[in-house]
Amino acid sequence: MNRLRIRGFSLVELLVVIAIIGTLIALLLPAVQAAREAARRMQCVNNLKQLGLAMHGFESSQRRLPPGYASNSTSSPPPATRDPSTWDAPPGWAWGAYLLPQLEQSAISNQTDPKIPLWDPRHEQAIGTTLETFLCPTSSGPREPFLVTDPSGNPLMIEGRQVEVGRSHFVASHGQESCWGECGADPTALIFTNIYTSETAVVQVEGDVSKVADGPFYRNSVTEFREIADGLSNTIFLGEHSSALSDKTWVGVVPGALTLPKFLSPENGDDAAATLVLVHGGPSGGELDITGFPIIHPVNFPTLHVGQMYAEHPGGGNVCFGDAAVQFVSEDVDLLLWAEMSSIAEGELFSQDF
Repeated sequence: MNRLRIRGFSLVELLVVIAIIGTLIALLLPAVQAAREAARRMQCVNNLKQLGLAMHGFESSQRRLPPGYASNSTSSPPPATRDPSTWDAPPGWAWGAYLLPQLEQSAISNQTDPKIPLWDPRHEQAIGTTLETFLCPTSSGPREPFLVTDPSGNPLMIEGRQVEVGRSHFVASHGQESCWGECGADPTALIFTNIYTSETAVVQVEGDVSKVADGPFYRNSVTEFREIADGLSNTIFLGEHSSALSDKTWVGVVPGALTLPKFLSPENGDDAAATLVLVHGGPSGGELDITGFPIIHPVNFPTLHVGQMYAEHPGGGNVCFGDAAVQFVSEDVDLLLWAEMSSIAEGELFSQDF
């Protein structure tokens, strides 16, 4: 009788097949990851674009842009909750909250009253809402609402309650200088440095010194399009800030709060409550970085400060300009070019790619 012979894979053949499959997966995985990141980045661009268009809708109806955040800083008598160091005061609502009707979020907007503090108990449900338009899918940090913190990192207590706010992965541009740390009752000298000649000018201001900011958004800003002499297409309005670096919100600013970094870097540290909604590009007057030069921090600059733009896209981040155009800016962008794009009326002319 003929013996029946059953053929099968040998162990060596099986290992070869497994190795081939593993190699193919290794070759395909980067492509799959790149495709997923491209999709996430496109969603991020779409969200940022919606915010830019909402800015235009707000300006069309109000003839001005929304404030960086609203604060009765100079009212007399001063509010009991006014921060003595920064002069941040109620109501605290930020640019994102003012855009809610333009973002088809009237149901939430109708639950708020911009004339009373955002931390009023009547606003608890509204301000704790997570809005997908304010989130970037690439951000690896938290996406849920968070408690505003005090300088010790503990939940801030204001008028006897904690404040939980909805998260944002997008921030508004304050300009070149950061003025939120010097806002006090005494006359304050701010030093502004010309980024081309290094000449300095001292500006004496009193009280709400945030009004000297050279960007489109700051405390109680009422910027009109006609004031943006550098051109809407040349001026940064909005950009990314991943919650992997620090917490940001669409809601507003709570007096006495502090923005704390999630990790430390050579220059990173906490900053004033205004950085919950705003960032700046530099150069900071009088401040030097670890190289000895004035601080200019474009998107993803390695100082990684809570007051700068920061994205987790490979190579850079998305930025929304004043004309609502969203462009990807390389993290290797020229520093002076970034500073030029951060101001609204410094008269800089540039034609460099970024």
